[in-house]
Amino acid sequence: MYAIVKTGGKQYKVAVGDVVEVEKLEGEPGTEVSFPALLVVDGGDVIADNDTLGKVAVTGKVVEQTKGPKIVIHKFKNKTGYHKRQGHRQRLTRVEVTGINK
Repeated sequence: MYAIVKTGGKQYKVAVGDVVEVEKLEGEPGTEVSFPALLVVDGGDVIADNDTLGKVAVTGKVVEQTKGPKIVIHKFKNKTGYHKRQGHRQRLTRVEVTGINK
């Protein structure tokens, strides 16, 4: 059984026991979180109806707060002496999926 959940403007395919990195969620390690399900697949049974999906609960537990890899942004304009460097590290939350309840 697996589900498609949405968080942080992205969609993730999750199953019970999976650990996924999502965009930062509030909460300390050990905090329970819940995700809205967009689709649930249980063998040959596919649930995509909004009324039924409203009853589905995808729960997880925050494992840790981390940062993604460093991204270097370098802007450069030829013949003007202009160049600018900037860096970014996205804040992420690692979440372990603990249950998909229909």
